[in-house]
Amino acid sequence: MKNSFYINTKLVGLIGHPIKHSYSPFINNVAFQIKGLDYIYLPFDVVTDNLQSALKGIVSLGITGLNITIPHKEKIIEYLDELSEEAAMIGAINTVVNEQGKLKGYNTDVNGIIETLNPFKNDIAGKCVSVLGAGGAARALVFTLIRHFKPGEIVIINRTEQRGDTLANYFIEKMKFENIKVKELFPPDLVDVFNSSKLIVNASAIGMYPAVDDSPTDIKESFTEDQIVFDMVYNPRETKFLKVASEAGATALSGLTMLVRQAAKAFELWTGEELPVQKVTRSLELILSK
Repeated sequence: MKNSFYINTKLVGLIGHPIKHSYSPFINNVAFQIKGLDYIYLPFDVVTDNLQSALKGIVSLGITGLNITIPHKEKIIEYLDELSEEAAMIGAINTVVNEQGKLKGYNTDVNGIIETLNPFKNDIAGKCVSVLGAGGAARALVFTLIRHFKPGEIVIINRTEQRGDTLANYFIEKMKFENIKVKELFPPDLVDVFNSSKLIVNASAIGMYPAVDDSPTDIKESFTEDQIVFDMVYNPRETKFLKVASEAGATALSGLTMLVRQAAKAFELWTGEELPVQKVTRSLELILSK
């Protein structure tokens, strides 16, 4: 940073609860240093009851923008002034830009998902995809799959089947995609569902630090060599879910590419500059390897 901590330094940050696991401060502050931008990125642990007050503080303090993470991606919408087209369609946001006191919401998870799955676009088209979770990340995933990857069928798997039904019905109505089924997350009953899926994505927080011993399933027979298994969880880099999939011969994709690429889009929205993706990724890989 050119003039770190001087009066012109711009502040961006992250709000969520909990947020100790997040590498977003590292990613953005490294990028600001590489680019020589007079910005700083700080984490703010905000519980749901304080969300509205926190956003009022963002405006009052002149904070340039925010990332939004669990559990606020859906709830925050009611407190924003404007949404991007994608964010409005998804019904969840992960990035806010403060435009002279007006808060506009975006969903840059879409960019991260596209960058992660693009090499497999032809493999996914027309095939069955299983989505684990029904929260904000799952909303971004289902939207991106329907719009950009054209699967033949989507199976939403969630601990609470009713919430899965709500998500399925939302996209049936919003995007006119009828081929969505819902299953309860009970691994012994899901082996056949997983086996019939070309792509399996964990869009839940299961297995995220510090609960690293958790996994949506530990049944090796759920996976095959012909599958793509993507875990949006990035801390740890190789989750238990991905370890089991790898042992079965599946192509395992960590959440690292998605993390950096969604951050790159948010970085651009705040600064108008491109995030140095390769340098930031190398720095992040060094940290995660320790």
